[in-house]
Amino acid sequence: MNTTRTHSTPAGQPGARDPFGAHLRHWRTHRRLSQLDLAQEAEVSTRHLSYVETGRAAPSREMVLRLAERLDVPLRERNALLVAAGFAPMYRQRSLDDPAMASARRAVDLVLKGHEPFPALAVDRHWNLVAHNALVPMLMAGAAPELVKAPINVLRLSLHPDGLASRIANLAQWRAHLLERLQQQIAATGDTVLQALHDELEAYPAPQVSHDTPAADTDLSGVVVPFQLATPNGVLSFISTTTIFGTPVDVTLQELAVESFFPADAQTAAALAALAAQPAG
Repeated sequence: MNTTRTHSTPAGQPGARDPFGAHLRHWRTHRRLSQLDLAQEAEVSTRHLSYVETGRAAPSREMVLRLAERLDVPLRERNALLVAAGFAPMYRQRSLDDPAMASARRAVDLVLKGHEPFPALAVDRHWNLVAHNALVPMLMAGAAPELVKAPINVLRLSLHPDGLASRIANLAQWRAHLLERLQQQIAATGDTVLQALHDELEAYPAPQVSHDTPAADTDLSGVVVPFQLATPNGVLSFISTTTIFGTPVDVTLQELAVESFFPADAQTAAALAALAAQPAG
C-alpha cells in the first residue's frame, strides 16, 4: 500500500454516449497538456493523436490504455474511455462486501485492527466511512445522531457544528488543513461531489473554540498539522497518514483510503491505551 490519494470523476466529463475523442480531449485539457505534449509522452504522432481526438481515426484498445496511463486517468474513468472507444470495460467495480472482495476486505480489516490502540478508518472517494477499528466510535461520541447515520461523511462529521467541531482544540488550523486538502483533490480531479462538499464545509460558521482547554503543543507541530480533540481524558493530539492500495485492478480498491491516526505525544498514547482497555459498550 502507498501513501497517496486517489482520483475521482472530473467536472464536466463527457457522458457515456459521447465519442472517445471528447473524453480524450477532456482529460488532456484537464491535465493541461497540449496534443504535442501528450503525443510525445504516449510515443505517437501528433497527427494521429489529433485524428483520434477529432474522431477521424479510431484508437486501438492498446492505444486507449496507453493514453489513459499517460493521463493518469482513474480506473473508473478508464472504463468509460474503453466503452466510448467501443471496447468492454477492463476494471471491475464491486462493493467491499462482495464475496469476491473478501480477501481485500480482510486486508483492510487487518490494517485497521493492527493499528489499535490508535484510531484508524477507511473511506471511499467522497470521504464516506467504509470501515473503522474499535477506537473510532469512542472519538465520535457526542456527535448529533444524524451525523453518525450511514453513510457517515467523515469530513462533515469533523467540521459540522453539531459534529466534532466544538471539541477540536485547534479547529481553525484543522479546518484550514482539511479544506486545503480537499481543494487539492478537486484541483486534481474536478470532482463535482467533492466541490459541493467543500462548499458546504466552507459555509459552516467561523471556528469558535467552545471549551477553555488550549490547543496542546507537540514536538511535531512545526512539521505536520496535528488533530487535537478535547475529551474527558484531556486534549488528545494526533498526526495522520493516508494509505491506499498500490496496484489495484478494481475500481473500489483504487478509491479506498485508510486514514491512520498516531499519538503526537505521550499523554495521548497513554489515554488511548486506557480507552482501548475499556469494555465495549
